[in-house]
Amino acid sequence: MITLLFFAHLQEAIGEERVVLPNVPQTVNALKKEVEKRYHIDLKQVMVAVNEEYARDDQTLQPGDIVAFIPPVSGG
Repeated sequence: MITLLFFAHLQEAIGEERVVLPNVPQTVNALKKEVEKRYHIDLKQVMVAVNEEYARDDQTLQPGDIVAFIPPVSGG
């Protein structure tokens, strides 16, 4: 099991702040592809943090991890 957290417009697109997946994809990149396919969203510009630390796409995932998807911040 793995917990996903979504911030900003991603929450609105998915309709949830938090999602629990029963399966654990092998890497962050595999997880991103699964989430993109499942929710029809684009995560190319999104930062990913695993257990509160920014993660690269090749980082491996473990059961119990908490993965946050953080869109870029724009200001004005």
